[in-house]
Amino acid sequence: MSHADVNGVSLHYEEHGSGEPLVLLHGGIGNGAMFGALMPALSASRRVTTVDLQGHGGTADVDRPLRPETMADDVAALIEHLGLPRADVMGYSLGGLVALRAAIQHPQRVRRLVLVSVGFRRDGSHPEVVENMDRFSREMADMLAQSPLYEGYARLAPRVEDWPVLIAKTSEVLKYDYDWTADVERLEPPTMLVFADADSIRPAHIVEFYGLLGGGLCDANWDGSLRPTARLAVLPGTTHYDIFAAPALAPAVAGFLDAEAR
Repeated sequence: MSHADVNGVSLHYEEHGSGEPLVLLHGGIGNGAMFGALMPALSASRRVTTVDLQGHGGTADVDRPLRPETMADDVAALIEHLGLPRADVMGYSLGGLVALRAAIQHPQRVRRLVLVSVGFRRDGSHPEVVENMDRFSREMADMLAQSPLYEGYARLAPRVEDWPVLIAKTSEVLKYDYDWTADVERLEPPTMLVFADADSIRPAHIVEFYGLLGGGLCDANWDGSLRPTARLAVLPGTTHYDIFAAPALAPAVAGFLDAEAR
């Protein structure tokens, strides 16, 4: 376990394995341990770094809102702190938004990008999901303190009393209206999209996202010569809420990360 002091926040991170560097970014109200089920497969041939984002896990909160853009700056600074010119970055849900912004804002730091269960616009989620995000509030802190989410937080948090602050800031970021269409069209690092077959992201939005990356626009040709650099995976039997631990996730991602640049 280590900490990196970057941008006024002390990021808690852990490293596993050796090889090509891969940074993993967890979902909201979670921590890097969410990827524990995937770690043996991912770290077998890679230097895997799990990061606790601002106010999550072992990283204490600081006096600023939770925003994908600022947390993306933190991740880029961490990659530099680790002495790496660049790294592969994979993010799930909130971590996927942060990973996407890191690739947009710091393309020189991201070699390949994997986005798991994330949209490029807020309305990419199903309407009922957006409604639930609108209803999420700081008043839910006591109720959520009875959940497994709190157990993980209480085990790692430097200041357990900041739990209501995390819930309040999560409520704010869930209502954060964003549309990164133009940024995605200009995205530089090769990108893979991974979704559940029963995801919170609308199927039409998934197709649109892949299209913005150049995927699905034409036949790949008999020899694959027109195959896009971007990749898309839909994992069967999964949802937004369990895909981060799905056994099929690691092998699906490994093939993309190991592929030679085109």
